[in-house]
Amino acid sequence: MTTISADMVKTLRARTGAGIMDCKQALATSDGDMDAAVDFLRQKGLATAQKRAGREASEGTIQSYIHMGGKIGVLVEINCETDFVAKTDDFQTFARNIAMQIAAARPLGVNPEDIPESVIAKEKEIYRLQALEMGKPEKMLDKIVEGKMSKFYKDSCLMNQEYVRDTSLTITDVLNDFIAKTGEKVTIRRFARFQIGE
Repeated sequence: MTTISADMVKTLRARTGAGIMDCKQALATSDGDMDAAVDFLRQKGLATAQKRAGREASEGTIQSYIHMGGKIGVLVEINCETDFVAKTDDFQTFARNIAMQIAAARPLGVNPEDIPESVIAKEKEIYRLQALEMGKPEKMLDKIVEGKMSKFYKDSCLMNQEYVRDTSLTITDVLNDFIAKTGEKVTIRRFARFQIGE
């Protein structure tokens, strides 16, 4: 059995932002394995997020971010349960990081259902025509289009995108970790992204 040192707990806290007792428990459960402890905390965060899913998130903030000397601008609304959490530095930093993600990664919507049907239909048509031009058999087209759409959603939906600050995480992972940290339901509700000339 590995002895869990204060330094190990400190390192895990720095990596995850989880509480001291949660870090101790994660390290004890994973016998001191740091990566396994991070996974343990992430799963715990996911469980916390699912427990809070039914709660009302009617407080929050609207965060703005302006990039490239005023060439790109983002407004994002992020909701939580209490005004107390909404006013914390952690919440404001989280909101700013999400606004920066939107500026950098150009999502079309928060979730797949936020992307207009017309855009989805157009993408499917393009993928179908590409597959036909490549001489793919008719009976394989639906499967090919489905695979391409899966990648389209990964690139185009904020919640499915890789986090630009740590590409080993998706925005869903980042949000679930933040929910575990705050102990409240937090949702990324909507955003608007503006770019000069678009």
